[in-house]
Amino acid sequence: MHPKYYIENEEAIVFYNKASGKKLGWGPMWFDETTWGPKLISKIVEFQLKNQLKPDGMCGPGTFRVLKTERDAEEDDDTAILNREDYSEHIIYCGEKIAIDWPKVVLWHEDDGLKAKAGCYRSKDEKRDIKMFVNHWDVCLSSSRCMRVLNDRGISVQFLIDNDGTIYQTMDMNEVAWHAGGRTWNNESVGVEITNAFYKKHQQWYMKQGHGQRPYWYGNVHGKHYGPFLGFYDVQLQALKALWRAIEGATSVEWQCPKDPTGGVWTTVSPEASSGSYRGIVSHFHLKKSKIDCVGLDIPTLIDEAKDGK
Repeated sequence: MHPKYYIENEEAIVFYNKASGKKLGWGPMWFDETTWGPKLISKIVEFQLKNQLKPDGMCGPGTFRVLKTERDAEEDDDTAILNREDYSEHIIYCGEKIAIDWPKVVLWHEDDGLKAKAGCYRSKDEKRDIKMFVNHWDVCLSSSRCMRVLNDRGISVQFLIDNDGTIYQTMDMNEVAWHAGGRTWNNESVGVEITNAFYKKHQQWYMKQGHGQRPYWYGNVHGKHYGPFLGFYDVQLQALKALWRAIEGATSVEWQCPKDPTGGVWTTVSPEASSGSYRGIVSHFHLKKSKIDCVGLDIPTLIDEAKDGK
């Protein structure tokens, strides 16, 4: 065990890891171990420390996602090459087509679509009032891999943005996706997972697969500095702005984000946004202290550009 960390209640942690492994599909061999005992816990702590995760010895969803991405990086890109003559020119909200000015949009029921698994979201009979748009990054290498992780974990999100800027809609926007971490937030919002593996060690994978070099970002959130880490491709930001424009025109989401007294992005949990009554565009960290996505995303500047059609 790392000398700085002493893990209490080892029996409970072993029980947790066994349950997590059964649900998420991992085992001790993923950490080069053969049993679920103290050596595995120690290996998990080492992995968590290396990746700036909470070193609790439990391979929960957050640790598993980072671990899965690390293992996936040993493989070639599995993103399907979309041989499509036409892409959709709309997204769907309560069965209605909402125009979107973006050349690559794929809906869940179309060929090559990515669909949220039944039971991973909740249906609404009446048209819901969508107030917030929540931005996430997926800590995955591609949107198709993200979709598998979400389905395996029993959670969901309405939109995905892939490395090449393709926007995937995984369900009708009127469906309540389980993405924000709270019933009120989920009820009042839609969200996007922008694919980005975050850690610098994955830069070579992107280069190898022909996606090009990702920019390096820096930022502060919850009083802690992060960086350099991998940021979004420009084409992903352009796709994001197009998605914002379409959603702002069709919902109650407003052209604003939580700002500090100087006019910059609020860099921790926002009392307004976390109340559930906020109408605007937020990052996941504006809702939960345990989240850091999307630190470094300059939402005010992107809003100004999106409003101007840039």
